[in-house]
Formats: sequence, C-alpha cells, structure tokens
Amino acid sequence: MSGERVPEMPPPGMEASAAGRRGVDVRAATRADVPVIHRFIVELAIYEREPNAVRGTEEMLERALFGPSPSAEALIAEVGGEPAGFAIFCGSFSTWEALPGIWLEDLYVSERHRGAGAGRALLARLAELAIERGCARLEWHALDWNAPALRFYERLGADRMPEWDLHRLSGDALRRVAGS
Repeated sequence: MSGERVPEMPPPGMEASAAGRRGVDVRAATRADVPVIHRFIVELAIYEREPNAVRGTEEMLERALFGPSPSAEALIAEVGGEPAGFAIFCGSFSTWEALPGIWLEDLYVSERHRGAGAGRALLARLAELAIERGCARLEWHALDWNAPALRFYERLGADRMPEWDLHRLSGDALRRVAGS
C-alpha cells in the first residue's frame, strides 16, 4: 500500500446521528481527533478544579480509543464544522437486568460553544447508541458542585442516584488490595 492514508470508518452503530440538532453534528471520533480530545480533557480538568490531574498523553488516548483492544469510544460534537465538545464512554453491565449498558466517563463542551446544544446532541447520540445496542441504561457521574450540569441533566429527565456513593481504588491502595 502506498503512503496514502485510508479514511477511517466508524464502527458499526457509530455512524453520525441525524445532523442539525440545533446546528450541531455528532460523529464518531477518529484517530485524527485525538489531539482535540486531549485538549478538551485538559480543559475539563481545569473546569473541574483539577488542572494538574491529567496524566494521560495523546499516545495513551489513541491506544485506548483506537488500539488493538479499545477500552473506550468517543464522539465529537461539531458546531459549524468546528469541534465543540466530546463524550468518552465504554460498556457496562446490569446484573439485575442481564443487559449491557453504556457508561459515560466524560462529556465536555468548550465554553464558547455552551448553549449551542452540543451537550444535548452528544447525550442524544449516546441514548440512540444505547437503544441500538440493546442497553438497559446510560449512566454517568456528575460533581455535586456542578450546578449547571446537574440542572441540565435534570431537565433531560435523568434520575439522580443520591443513595449511591462512588468508591475508587487507585495507586497504593489498588496495589495493596491486589497483593492481599
């Protein structure tokens, strides 16, 4: 094969959703989007008051999204052909329903595009994917201080699960438990 790059095709079910949700297009991310996704991740970390928390590199992100065994998928929202935001998600599973789900790890819309409908378009596409894939649910976390996001999710009809607390093992604690 020559040095020509073959355009990437989205995985089945990840084709672009109906364009024009208030002028927003949502499509599956490609390798070429990795730098903009990484930039959005850094912006999200700053917004979430954790400016030094991003340890992942563009190379790590590319491997996670497009490597031989992808661990996540990504969508890009565009307003006027310009990247406006992203969503990174992966599969989950409901033991009680014995059905798959989608876990939304991060959804972010750049400040200059907030209010254009990009967040709603990303969530709408994720909901479409959940239905297409036979999922029981679409779930995510939101920071308790992020009032604009909480109001947005409430307007969509999302249920808040206040009785559930997030737990995490990482770093030394993760290694300690693994070694016990």
